[in-house]
Amino acid sequence: MEVFTHNLESLFQQLGLPSEGDAISSFIADHPLTEDQSLISAVFWTVSQRQFLEEAQLQDADWTEQIDTLDTLLRKT
Repeated sequence: MEVFTHNLESLFQQLGLPSEGDAISSFIADHPLTEDQSLISAVFWTVSQRQFLEEAQLQDADWTEQIDTLDTLLRKT
């Protein structure tokens, strides 16, 4: 089994989002989550983005660490 190491930039690329540092910072600032909101059920995802995030977490894929990082960053105020 191959193990891939992904970073936040590659997660944004996988999601079809701009992946430059400033674009990631802007996305995080523009899409805050509250403690009671689920990352996967956030309204700003497209259907395919939501599917990817959900499947990656259910399968405990190699993307999980970066998805968790994104979740944490979206909760910082």
